[in-house]
Amino acid sequence: MLPSSHVAPINVIGTEALQSPRMLADAFSEFISASSLLEASYRDLQQEVAHLGLELAERNAALSRSLAENGRMRAALQQMIDSMPCGVLVLDTAETIVMINPEGRRLLELGSAPVRSLRDLSAISLVNFESLMVGSDGRLDNELCITSTTGKRWLAIGNRKLSCARLHQTLGNERPALQSIWILRDITANKLAEQEREAARSAMALAEVSTILAHEIRNPLASMELFAGLIAEDPEQTTQWVSNLRAGIRLLSGTVNNVLNMHCGYTSQFMPVNLTACMQSGMEFVQPIAEQAGVSLSFIGAADRLMIQGNENGLRQIILNLVCNAIRHTPASGTITVSTRGESQAGSMRALVEVMDTGCGIPPQVMEHLFEAGFSADGNTPGLGLTVCKRLMTQHGGEVRVYSRVNFGSTFQLEFPTL
Repeated sequence: MLPSSHVAPINVIGTEALQSPRMLADAFSEFISASSLLEASYRDLQQEVAHLGLELAERNAALSRSLAENGRMRAALQQMIDSMPCGVLVLDTAETIVMINPEGRRLLELGSAPVRSLRDLSAISLVNFESLMVGSDGRLDNELCITSTTGKRWLAIGNRKLSCARLHQTLGNERPALQSIWILRDITANKLAEQEREAARSAMALAEVSTILAHEIRNPLASMELFAGLIAEDPEQTTQWVSNLRAGIRLLSGTVNNVLNMHCGYTSQFMPVNLTACMQSGMEFVQPIAEQAGVSLSFIGAADRLMIQGNENGLRQIILNLVCNAIRHTPASGTITVSTRGESQAGSMRALVEVMDTGCGIPPQVMEHLFEAGFSADGNTPGLGLTVCKRLMTQHGGEVRVYSRVNFGSTFQLEFPTL
């Protein structure tokens, strides 16, 4: 019998009671289905966990291998740095010395003394590293001469900023980043070799000066010897020959000055010079040499004065070398003509001097070597006369050109800027 509080009819309750087993069966069926899904998901999760565990183990193994490889590489790099023939010094951003290799300790004579900063390094090595600041381009190269117990030594010190410092700061690492690396090299042997080479160059230059002087004073001495003979043979013309001897002495002095100027860096004194008059006086000096060789020597001067900025002794040296060279290559009864003239080129006036001979001419294969020091076509001269002419023309801001035909003679043309 139902309680009095139950309001549902008895027939309705009986219907629900009849339906409850079916509902329970449906619920149980849904529970079984959900349990199957959970079991499948659990199996998938177990497989995923196993896969992740395997992958994690592989990555751990790879990381261990990478760490081991990094350790080997670090040890190899450290061994390479320790065995380098130059000193290596590494600093961090706190200017603390992170590493210094054995060669660096040897070069700075540090021994086993502990060095932690540039200040310590400067105090022990007597090299003021703190003053060697890196340049604006992130690098520094310097050479220092230091005096130690073993004597004077030269060190080349290079400093480079490391680009990894900014990356290190970006990553937020706690340890200070590497800031710079210093390279130290002992260049004492190079300096000594350079000093020896400089001494050898000086000795060679002195030998060349001596050779040029011996060559260049030979021709004036020949003329002066001839004048001395004329004085003895013709006492009535003593005044003229003595004048020529004095001119020869002045020319020899000018020759010595020109050679010393070229090889010792002295500057010749330049002033306004009448080119035609200078060439004519040089011709008068060399005239006896031409007469002795049986060669006719003539001079054709420009109608107008050709004023250039030059050195008279140097100009006479040029004409002396060219005419003596022409005399050597012109047979007896041949002619040599020296002429001066002005010529307008591109709106400016140029002074031209031409030395023409009727000698044997210059072969084409010889032309390109004419002005080389020591080159002689016949091997009978030191081969310095034309070299001196070329250098003197360069000092005067001029040019020298050569035109020649074998068996028809040669023409040397000198071109000067005029005032």
